[in-house]
Amino acid sequence: MKSLADQCAIITGSATGIGLGIAERLGSEGAKIGVIDIDENEGMKAVQVLEKKGVHAALAVADITKESEVRTAVTKLKQQFGKIDILVNNAGISGAAGNLWETTAEEMDRVYNLNLRAVFLMCKEIIPYMLNQNYGRIVNIASIAGKEGNPKMVPYSATKAGVIGLTKSVGKELAETGIRVNCVTPAVVKTKILDQIGPEVVDYMVQKIPMKRTVEISEVASLVNWLASPDCSASTGAVFDISGGRATY
Repeated sequence: MKSLADQCAIITGSATGIGLGIAERLGSEGAKIGVIDIDENEGMKAVQVLEKKGVHAALAVADITKESEVRTAVTKLKQQFGKIDILVNNAGISGAAGNLWETTAEEMDRVYNLNLRAVFLMCKEIIPYMLNQNYGRIVNIASIAGKEGNPKMVPYSATKAGVIGLTKSVGKELAETGIRVNCVTPAVVKTKILDQIGPEVVDYMVQKIPMKRTVEISEVASLVNWLASPDCSASTGAVFDISGGRATY
C-alpha cells in the first residue's frame, strides 16, 4: 500500500518549482493534492500534469498573504476532498538582493507577507481541521539562510528564520496531539527562483556547500514525503537540513 493512500495534501505555491515537485512525489504515494497558487494558468497546468500521472488534484487560486483568500481556498479544497491530512507551506520569494540599508521597508514587507505571514495564516486556518480528526502533518519549507543568514538577503534570511521559530513553537503546542509540525532547511535548490537572486549571490551560496552543488527538487520532495507520512511519528518542532553538508547546527 502506498504510504499516503487516501490522504489529502494541500501545498502552497505548487504550480511550479519545488512545490510542484513535492506535489508529484506526494501524489505518487497516493495523496490527493490541493494546489494553492496565485497563478491560475500555471496552477491549471500543474493540475493537468498531476492528473496525467494518475493523481487526483484540484486547484484553488489565492493570494495567501490575505486571510480571506486563505479561508476561501482552504474551504474549497476541504469540501472537495472531505478532509485535510497534510499541509506543506512551500510558497515563498527570495526578494531583491541588496544590503539592508539599501532595502526599502516595502520590499521587507513584501517578502515577509509571503514567506512568514502566509505560513501563519495557512496554519491558523488548517490546524482546527487537523485537531478535529486528531491527525495531521505540517511541513514548512524554510532555508539554510534562516539558520546562518546570507549577506544581501536580509528579508529572506530573517523571514525564513521566522518560519523556523514558528515551526518550533507550533510543534510544541501540538506535541500531545496526533499532529506533527516540522520544517526543512534546504541550501540552494535548482529552481527558477535563482534567476531573481543574481549569479554573485548564487555563487557565494554554492561555494559554502561542501558538496559544491545545488540541491535537486526531487531530493527536497523525498524528505518532505517522509515528514508528511505517518512514519514521521516522534519528530515535531524539528528542523531537517538538506544542505549538502553546509549546515553546522
